[in-house]
Amino acid sequence: MNQVDYLRISLVDRCNFRCQYCMPEGADLTYALQQNLLTQDELLLLLHEVFIPVGFTRFRLTGGEPLIRPGIVDIVRAIAQFPETKDLSMTTNAFLLAGMAQELYDAGLRRINISLDSLQPDVFDAIIGHHGRSRWQQVWDGIQEAYRVGFSPLKLNVVVIPGVNDQEVLDLAALSIDREWHVRFIEFMPIGNDYLFSDRGWVSSEELRQRIRDRWGLTDGQVRGNGPADVFKIPGAKGTLGFISQMSECFCDRCNRMRFSADGWLRPCLLNETGQLDLKAGLRSGVPLHELRQQVRDLLMLKPEINYKERDSGTTGTYSRTMSQIGG
Repeated sequence: MNQVDYLRISLVDRCNFRCQYCMPEGADLTYALQQNLLTQDELLLLLHEVFIPVGFTRFRLTGGEPLIRPGIVDIVRAIAQFPETKDLSMTTNAFLLAGMAQELYDAGLRRINISLDSLQPDVFDAIIGHHGRSRWQQVWDGIQEAYRVGFSPLKLNVVVIPGVNDQEVLDLAALSIDREWHVRFIEFMPIGNDYLFSDRGWVSSEELRQRIRDRWGLTDGQVRGNGPADVFKIPGAKGTLGFISQMSECFCDRCNRMRFSADGWLRPCLLNETGQLDLKAGLRSGVPLHELRQQVRDLLMLKPEINYKERDSGTTGTYSRTMSQIGG
């Protein structure tokens, strides 16, 4: 059994993009009211008194879009200063990053993942659900600034959607050749937009790897990172290519993470709704911190049985949310 030491923390359930695979057009998105979101003090208390004592040492800040969360730099600084924190990272769409990258780096953030699903502005804007002046350049500027500031590794996340952006796989992979950028190709999942998934399906990681092999070759030896990606390199490249294959190559057995939503729900698995724990309700109703710690410990013991493979045996309808609301 893997040690579960990695917590993905959603700081806000809202986003300034509406990506097709995350927040489909016409979706009934009910955002948490402000008073239902964890405050900064509540979040830091739960991290320090509940999550860290039960073994969590690696934290990723997500959303929605974490850079729209008020006080984000202060939150980063506080988590980075916990002596137990071994790793602190963030996933962002980079739209607001150019003006915040230096502050975040100075506060202690060192690793950043940026969603970049296309190098073509028109395709990019279609994927993010934006009409009007293109947002691609502002995102690209954010990526360049993060690179200049010194974020390393700087990872680019690409959700591959057949007929939408899969023809750009080689162009995106090429970003890893001359820069120490790490491109991660993610198989399209049936969560967030069932209609689009049913219409388009998904491309397997092995098919993408073969395309890249045919063009440049690809190192045979895989490297294992902290997360679920299988990591390869184009020979001579400065960066790497990762493949997250949750559809074709189930990695449940090596999952080391849980997800904590902006409104205080702890979720053991992205695609199985069993076992969710409402820590905010417990905290606000005065449940002692040692009891909350025990509840999390108990859930950690159950986690190996709560996974995508066992999803049909899980409960449904208790907390059904889009990808943006869960925290990805």
